[in-house]
Amino acid sequence: MATVDRWLLPDGIEEVLPPEAARIEAARRQVLDLFQCWGYEFVVTPHIEYLESLLTGAGQDLDLRTFKVTDPQSGRLMGFRADITPQVARIDAHTLRREGPSRLCYAGSVLHAQPRALSTSRSPIQLGAELYGDASPASDVEVISLMLDMLELARVPDVHMDLGHVGIYRGLARAAELSGEVEQQLFDALQRKAVDEVAALTDNLPAALASMLRALAELCGGREVLELAQACLVDAPADVHAALDELVSIADELELRYPELPLYFDLGELRGYRYHTGAVFAAFVPGVGQSIAQGGRYDDIGADFGRARPATGFSTDLKTLVSLGDMQVDEPAPGVWAPDSHDIYLWQAVQRLRREGVRVVQALPGQEIAAAAEAACDRQLQLCDGRWQVAPLAF
Repeated sequence: MATVDRWLLPDGIEEVLPPEAARIEAARRQVLDLFQCWGYEFVVTPHIEYLESLLTGAGQDLDLRTFKVTDPQSGRLMGFRADITPQVARIDAHTLRREGPSRLCYAGSVLHAQPRALSTSRSPIQLGAELYGDASPASDVEVISLMLDMLELARVPDVHMDLGHVGIYRGLARAAELSGEVEQQLFDALQRKAVDEVAALTDNLPAALASMLRALAELCGGREVLELAQACLVDAPADVHAALDELVSIADELELRYPELPLYFDLGELRGYRYHTGAVFAAFVPGVGQSIAQGGRYDDIGADFGRARPATGFSTDLKTLVSLGDMQVDEPAPGVWAPDSHDIYLWQAVQRLRREGVRVVQALPGQEIAAAAEAACDRQLQLCDGRWQVAPLAF
């Protein structure tokens, strides 16, 4: 390996330099403060765990994105977290074991063996919030509202919201008694809006069910889609109607709270189908091919940790949030330069300023005052009349 290659980072792995790192950290603190104001408690999860625990309840996509290593102490297979949400679900179900609703939030680096999409980072900083213990649409509305408040705090412009409900397709697929293979083929065709394939795959079903499944590929658009769906799915099973009613309820509340927010509905969008169980949602902005924040209901995951709990939540990549938004972050104030000296009175003056919140950079041996500019200092400590005092920087 050439010497220069030793310092190259793998594709999708990046380092964050000042001052961008300071902006990201300031944004993290502001968003977590926002979550705290909504009653969400902060948790910290391990970077690495035994694989069977890390992937419990997760879909195949998460398995493919997880880096796997062997623990030299136990010989067991371990994985670096690729998604913090299942870890937080375990904390709620297994560790906290609360009876009532529980609100938890988190922020931390994750690692992806495969990127979520081409040209995206494999080391995002995942930030999110989860609400456990309530199965009503009110919880979905709360986490969507919190996500929108987060995007507003980050000053991300021109946000559009996509809404769907995987329960509609699940209910129709159950009623049609589709085999696992056909259900997967139909799922893939719906994601690609391949109308002809959907028609072929449903050709042998009862006419009413075939018609409703085919309609899902075209039930996408504005609010009128929900009214059209109620007409197209009039003969659907009761669980399909319940899912559609939930989606209508969520849409009604969001339109009331955020009348200017563009809402887009896609009843054939089954993002996270193997993981989610109810309403799914995602925020998009023009010019970005992937959602910038996304989430949904995932009621089944708690059962794998010994305690089934209703659950809904969302996540985002903090680095993406900062790059797309214009969050107000205070620039660090210029600092004070202190000379290289072992004078105890200088040390006391430096410490007094630092306790007051002033940034003080003390010269190291051999450093001249000219280095103060590179250290972003515009003042200096000078000995005047036997006292160390802050004075304008003079070269």
